[in-house]
Amino acid sequence: MGQFAVGQPLRRKEDDRFITGQGRYGDDVNLPGQSYACFVRAPYAHADILSIDSEEARAAPGVIAVLTGEDLAAAGLGGMPCIARLPGRDGKSAILPHRAALPQSRVRHTGEPVAIVIAESAAQARDGAELVAVDYAELPLVADTAQAMAEGAAQIWPEAPRNLCLDWETGDARATDTAFANADHVCRLRLVNNRLIANPMEPRMAIGEYDPATERYTVHTATQGVFRWRGLVAEPIFHLPPERMRVRTYDVGGSFGMKAFVYPEQIACAWAAKQVGRPVKWTGERAECFLTDNQGRDHLTDAEMALDKSGKILAVRCHITANIGAYASVMGPGVPTVAAGGLQVGVYAVPALYVNVQAVFTNTAPVDAYRGAGRPEAAYVIERLIDHAARELEIAPDALRARNFIPPEAMPYQSAGGFTYDSGNFNLVMEKAKQLADWDGFADRRKARHATGKLSGIGMAYYVEKAGGPPQETARITAQPDGTTLVYMGNQSNGMGHETVYAQVAADALGIPFDTITVTSGDSDILSDGGLSGGSGSGLMGSGAVDLAGLALLEKARSYAADMMEAATQDIDYRDGVFTVTGTDRQITLWEVARHADPRHGLSGDGQYQNTPNQFPNGCHICEVEIDPETGTITILRHTIVDDFGTVLNPMIVAGQVHGGTAQGLGQALGEQAVYDPESGQLVTGSFMDYWIPRAADLPDFTVATEDIPCTTNAFGVKGCGEAGATGAPPALVNAVLDAVAERGITHLDMPLTPFYMWRILNDAANKRSVVM
Repeated sequence: MGQFAVGQPLRRKEDDRFITGQGRYGDDVNLPGQSYACFVRAPYAHADILSIDSEEARAAPGVIAVLTGEDLAAAGLGGMPCIARLPGRDGKSAILPHRAALPQSRVRHTGEPVAIVIAESAAQARDGAELVAVDYAELPLVADTAQAMAEGAAQIWPEAPRNLCLDWETGDARATDTAFANADHVCRLRLVNNRLIANPMEPRMAIGEYDPATERYTVHTATQGVFRWRGLVAEPIFHLPPERMRVRTYDVGGSFGMKAFVYPEQIACAWAAKQVGRPVKWTGERAECFLTDNQGRDHLTDAEMALDKSGKILAVRCHITANIGAYASVMGPGVPTVAAGGLQVGVYAVPALYVNVQAVFTNTAPVDAYRGAGRPEAAYVIERLIDHAARELEIAPDALRARNFIPPEAMPYQSAGGFTYDSGNFNLVMEKAKQLADWDGFADRRKARHATGKLSGIGMAYYVEKAGGPPQETARITAQPDGTTLVYMGNQSNGMGHETVYAQVAADALGIPFDTITVTSGDSDILSDGGLSGGSGSGLMGSGAVDLAGLALLEKARSYAADMMEAATQDIDYRDGVFTVTGTDRQITLWEVARHADPRHGLSGDGQYQNTPNQFPNGCHICEVEIDPETGTITILRHTIVDDFGTVLNPMIVAGQVHGGTAQGLGQALGEQAVYDPESGQLVTGSFMDYWIPRAADLPDFTVATEDIPCTTNAFGVKGCGEAGATGAPPALVNAVLDAVAERGITHLDMPLTPFYMWRILNDAANKRSVVM
């Protein structure tokens, strides 16, 4: 069994299906009698709805119905959920205004749906939507993060004065202020963490069904966990017990956080299916995804670091303005606060921390979790600060980090951010990354590039994440009568390799061949409960559930085997799929037992894994760049990553996760940015013509390694890996570029570092104009 065991670099078993076109995604699902939906969307960022005239649309060929917010309100549907009901300063909790799936009287961001048109074909639904006449009265708007709380800014919600959703804090303000007052050196930065659009390959979709005989809904939609989605929708919105709603998810073509949430189109399609008596299907077009998918990041941070004369960090202080868009999405206010706030100290022994976050509403699409969900934002702040301090104090950036790392002998370590780091050897990881990146040899490489007229720099960043996932996860393992084994998961793969890793865990738990195991998920009718994939927690949570399910299956099977072989249960041994009676030659296979237990369905065991304290994956990124000052183009020459993920379940899959996350992180640093026009609130970057994402040619071959220091808070030793690349890559690249341009007197840059931005900065420096942009 060793060649298939946990820890082996097995190739992903699901990939054959994907690369041969056998994947089944949501849009591949078509139901008998299916109708099609198209949404009428607001062309304005902030406007009152004066009237909706759908008479001409209802008379159009093929149109079955036109439904609006008034129809949904009359049906008594609840509002879209936000579970981040967090307390703020002075006892004032987050303000979470009601959000209808289709608004009745006011739209608050461009692209917000105001009506659903249902027709016999998708083309007829689109034609019908064009005939719906909506009369709007435009209102003043605010789309810019920095202006949301400004004097005289347009008010988006009357219950949220100054557009403030939540005023939140963490840390010790008094101790932090004292440390700053006594510091020998204080460095300050104002940092922009640019807004991003997830852009998974597969757009959002939904098919709603309603069975009047059972009074039950079925919703087919791409999610990160059918049970989590049902829990957010069935009772809160439809006022139904969970068993009255079935949710199905198939293969998911990427998500990166944004499919973990509830969207208006899903609710409208499900409800509309009951109204028209037929399934209602909607698949988003890419333009709709740009406008309405939950977006990510968008922070403006004033950050300070206090140090003594030796370079020891005394305190960190941050004020963060976090744009959460027009509505509080499911976890929207939680991302910049509980997910990020306590990590602003990174992996450093910082005695005092104070963080104030003001989450603000704007007339833009909602902002929620995007790969890393607060942790990349926190890592960017501390890693930019420490490089800036190193430059001001004339200390090498690696030396300043080493001087301030939490030492391994201090573990478990209670950080000033309130987290207990269980394990880690940060200096060891950094030194390994430096060796692989040939850090010490960079000076010679820089000199050679200077000779060709190019600027060159090297930068590092050390990140730490808070991983963990949902409170619990569920799995079922069924030994089937035909000699195969089925593993059913409560979470949902979005392309991360679950079918391989969980099969490895099941093979280990049962001692059976890996290639006889099939892993599936995505149907809320199979299990009683489940979680979701998120927070870099699937490796631990799902594997824990599978392991427990294996134990439960064997416990059941042992009892049957004892009866079948007329022996006492305590005399039954098990190894590699075979039960034996101690001291005899009597034996029976697991699948023979399963056939005996139930000739049709086999024998199952369920496992529910309860989450343990947070895990803290960490690692060091080193980026080496070259810049052409004539064009501003940045070329990444090398990017080296050493991660501590604890126990690695499958090294090949982990490397793939690191590659993908790093590509997204470098994309944020180099060019990705969602831009809204401040006057009209229109999304300027509403297509791939304007929203840049990296291609393979924009990225180097990554050097990826691990330094595995097992987590001490769970039996597997797992820390999590899914979001690490997106967390460590942006500050490493920006620090490298700052190293390259330092000789031109440039001390600050903001993402994204586009060629035009860099060309302008370099030309300003050459012309001796202001270089702090």
